[in-house]
Amino acid sequence: MEQRIQELGRQVLAETGKIIIGKERQVKLTLVALLSQGHILLDDLPGAGKTTLVKTLSIVLGLESRRIQFVPDLLPADILGMNIFNQKTGEFQLMRGPIMTNLLLADEINRAIPRTQSALLEAMEEEQVTVDGETYPLPRPFVVMATQNPVESETTFQLPAAQMDRFLVRLSLGYPSPEEEQRMLDTLGDGIPFSQVRTVTSGEELLRLQEEVREVFVSPEVSRYIVELTAATRRDPMARMGVSPRGSRSLYRAAKAWAALEGRDFVTPDDVQLLAHPVLDHRLLLSNEARLSGLTAEKLLDSTLAEVPVPPAAEELLHGQ
Repeated sequence: MEQRIQELGRQVLAETGKIIIGKERQVKLTLVALLSQGHILLDDLPGAGKTTLVKTLSIVLGLESRRIQFVPDLLPADILGMNIFNQKTGEFQLMRGPIMTNLLLADEINRAIPRTQSALLEAMEEEQVTVDGETYPLPRPFVVMATQNPVESETTFQLPAAQMDRFLVRLSLGYPSPEEEQRMLDTLGDGIPFSQVRTVTSGEELLRLQEEVREVFVSPEVSRYIVELTAATRRDPMARMGVSPRGSRSLYRAAKAWAALEGRDFVTPDDVQLLAHPVLDHRLLLSNEARLSGLTAEKLLDSTLAEVPVPPAAEELLHGQ
């Protein structure tokens, strides 16, 4: 099955590459999140292609997608839905909100008030929502791709740590290189050819592949390496809050998905190191002293990766041998 996952990765990159130019690593990380049943936070500039990425992925993966524009007056009911009284039947009926989808784009999530942001917490953790005391399961697979603009600060609200911790990866598309931008103009200058993108899988197959990813082998040594990395962030005096146990689990799950996309049925220490920044950076809160000194979460994690001993190559530990 690892071969099917690897082939799916190639197909997704090939199809999204028709629209999203030069962002193979970011697309692969979104696929890691999907295979890991995780969510994605895009810290990006306006016009970088966030909405286009979501729409392209929904076509390629055969998933239903919806978009919510987060604004200060958005209410939780605008996301979750509400019960409406039906005069004909004399009963209340659920008017489902846009969250009832496979791939949800929460655009500029940090523009909504914290109460509205928190409406996503149950959905992201438990794949269900509660409306007027009644709990409803969400479609599966379910993934949130949220965006926030790192430039503008007016009328924005910082995402709470509990919500940041629920995103499996944080990434940025960023500006293209001059060569990539030229290719984009040559290819997309007159319009985005979504009709040229083909569907290569389905929601049902993705669910099966998620279960297969769970079977990827992680040796005790590599598992211990993940624990030691996250524990080191909690001991660091420059961190006000280190990586949570949820962060350890996220890195563990993401490393399995990355290994499967590489065609392997085991995780290596290189997988853990490669994914450490996109999975862990946004979970670190720095002390006031650290921020005043110019330290960033990325630099703190670089120091942690340099200090924690790396276990032997996973090939030597494969299946406990």
